Amino acid sequence: MTRRKAFLGGLFLCAMLGTAAQAAELRGTGDLGIAVERAKGSLQLLDTSRKTALGRIEGLGDLSHASAVFSRDARYAYVFGRDGGLTKVDLLTGSIAKRIIQSGNSIGGAISQDGRYIAAANYTPGGVKIFDAETLDLVVDIPAYSDETKTLSRVVGLEDTTNNQFVFSLFDAGEIWLADLSDNPKQPKITKFKGIGREPYDALVTPDGRWYVAGLFGEDGIAVLDLWNPDKGVVRALPDYGKGEEKLPVYKMPHLETWAVSGNLAFIPGVGRHEVVIVDIETWQKAGTIPVAGQPVFVMARPDGRQLWVNFAFPHYDTVQVIDVPSRQIVHTMRPGKAVLHMEFTPRGEQIWLSVRDANRIEIYGTRKFARIGEIAADSPSGIFFTSRAHRFGL
Repeated sequence: MTRRKAFLGGLFLCAMLGTAAQAAELRGTGDLGIAVERAKGSLQLLDTSRKTALGRIEGLGDLSHASAVFSRDARYAYVFGRDGGLTKVDLLTGSIAKRIIQSGNSIGGAISQDGRYIAAANYTPGGVKIFDAETLDLVVDIPAYSDETKTLSRVVGLEDTTNNQFVFSLFDAGEIWLADLSDNPKQPKITKFKGIGREPYDALVTPDGRWYVAGLFGEDGIAVLDLWNPDKGVVRALPDYGKGEEKLPVYKMPHLETWAVSGNLAFIPGVGRHEVVIVDIETWQKAGTIPVAGQPVFVMARPDGRQLWVNFAFPHYDTVQVIDVPSRQIVHTMRPGKAVLHMEFTPRGEQIWLSVRDANRIEIYGTRKFARIGEIAADSPSGIFFTSRAHRFGL
């Protein structure tokens, strides 16, 4: 009996040790993210809780204008490369799960509301391809052929919204298309809005998934589509927003995908101007401006909407400014180093991570006292993307 008890005790101990070892290997993904190392075609896998890099993932091709979206379980990142590559990255194993070359030149993408479909926006050939998120098998190819120009157009501003819909702009044709996959993903319903303005160059969907807003490069103003009421068509707004009467040199076009929204106000980068433009979303009219240090590229709202963080185009690309939303005043200016290309807040906004390309590092700041609280070496970092994006529209 004693031997039997000892034997059973040994089995129990082994089982417990095995369970403990297995538990030690498990982890969540909610505090993970990636940073693009554009020159190397690699990613740094980031841990925001420990403020560290967990490793490097290589072999992703041309990442000179790379962006990423995440699966709804936040395990996988889908990375869109400029060479047309679409790479599915497993954040738990730190490896490439699958990679395909789906076009000749790609400019970003999106994931459907239910997480089942990945859409890629393509310059060459012009159009949108939609893939199964699990296998990366092609579901449907949507050529961006315009009846007006009689040719394929480059696609920009591809965003996801409610009801498994994707919305995107045709740069060369001046059109916005809405692709509805809700009934039959293999035969999506396409609604085309023509004559929306010359050369839409980027776009956003507001956090509630209602408004699709395209900036125009070929003329001043923006094009706005109410996705709750698409039958009303596209309306033009902010007629004085754009390159402006003085035709100021534009060193880098702003990225519209991260226009900051706080309450009923949007804060957007002034094109070629040293200002942030305030817009009333209810009317899409200009509600004021905030002078800043240079030409803004990203204007990003902290998750609680209290602060705006702004970075700039050359020659002010070493500067970051913080705006207090209630007072509309700049409350802090910092100079982390040359070429601050991107910024990303942790899910609840207590930290912000900055990619400083020319210094080959990622810097981490607290958003309360603006103190630098961490640094990670990285090779020419650009975009930083955290898994909290998995649960938000239009990112």
